[in-house]
Formats: sequence, structure tokens, C-alpha cells
Amino acid sequence: MASPAPTRTRSTSSAGTAPARASAPPTGRPAAPCVTGHYRLDPHNAAWWWSPEMFELLGLPAEGVQPSTELLLQCLHRDDRARILQAISTACAAGRPFAVESRVLRRDGSLRVVVLHGHPTPGARGAVTTVEGECVDITDGRLSRDDAVVAALQTEIGQLRTAMASRATIEQAKGVLMVLTSCSEQVAFELLAHMSSHTHRKVRDVATSITESAAGRAPLPADIRGILRDACPPAPRMH
Repeated sequence: MASPAPTRTRSTSSAGTAPARASAPPTGRPAAPCVTGHYRLDPHNAAWWWSPEMFELLGLPAEGVQPSTELLLQCLHRDDRARILQAISTACAAGRPFAVESRVLRRDGSLRVVVLHGHPTPGARGAVTTVEGECVDITDGRLSRDDAVVAALQTEIGQLRTAMASRATIEQAKGVLMVLTSCSEQVAFELLAHMSSHTHRKVRDVATSITESAAGRAPLPADIRGILRDACPPAPRMH
């Protein structure tokens, strides 16, 4: 697996040293719409893909710029770079989702406050195959004195974290089912949905039961065990 650590290329940004100051939108004018950039990282070759909004949020031109770990770090406040790199590295190596607040220092000297979060997707053998996520601009909420705006942004971040955790659990359960039944990823998800429908549990709850059982932390509920026995005779040896 290739490390997401930055390569040594000539820096084209003075983001780490240029003074920057964030300012609230002028009185009487509507705040700029919240920008959300999307990205995808391949841990095996450290190749990135960024959406046009990601380039916009970082203050970079979408044409003629190659996304990279180094470029991302250059756009961040120097005090935030180590935390972001550690979160990305841990996601690639250990499959741990993350949500980290950081400051983006654009080349024009402006500052944006963002939350970068990522979700690792494990392959059939458990190794992370991709890390996908969003970079959400929360600047206006951070600068605003409107408690309702701040609360709404905090709620949105909480929902994003919950969604990340749910997706990670489902992906892990799919991996367990793929190993147990030698089925494809799509069939594994369909089996999860089937168990959810017949046990009247949410898909995430079924996935949690499977991953907890596979890890030896909890017994597999009888109704889920019965469906697995029918889908993969003889019954899998799960605790």
C-alpha cells in the first residue's frame, strides 16, 4: 500500500506563512452558499481525485493542477497539517473513518474553516481500497453570532459522522459475508437487506451484529444466524 505522505515537489503556495484573516459577510448581504467538495484517494498509489468544488474550496484552479497529498497540506494552516495527515494515514492503514476541522489558507490570503471527513472502504481481504469523503465549508457558522446557524452546522456535522460510522459498519459486514459465502459485493449487500427485511432490523443494526459476532465480542442473534444458515449451509461458525 502506498503511503499518502507528500512527495517532494516544489511548493507553489505560501499558505503556511501568509497572514490570513477571515471576515464575516457584509451586513445586509446574504452569506455565500456553503461549498462542499468531494474527493477520492487510492491508498495503493496515493492518487487523488477532487471535484470542482474541492478545487474551489481550496482556492485552486481546476485546470492544470494535479491533486496530491502535498498540495492539500499546502492549502492548510501549518498547525493543522499534522492532524490531517495523521487522519488520512490512519484511514488508509487501519480503515478508521475521520472528521477533522481545519483551516484553509487560500492563495489570495482569505481563510476558510472546513471539516474534512473521510470514509475508508475495505476490500474483500480487509485492506482499504479507497478513502472517499467531503470537505465542508463551515466558515460562516464559525464567524456568525447566530446560534441557530452554528447549531445547524453542528447538527450537519453530527449527521455526517453518523452516516460515516454506519457506512463503515455495513462495508465491514459485507466483507465478512463475502468471505463466508464467497459471494460478490452486490450479493453480500442483498443478503444484508434480506436479513434486515426478515428480522425487522435496520441494515446498520444487522451489520453491527455480524461484525460484533465476527470479532468475538457478542453472540450472533438467532434469527440472523438462521438466515445465514440457509444462505450458506452448513452454518458458519460464528460466536
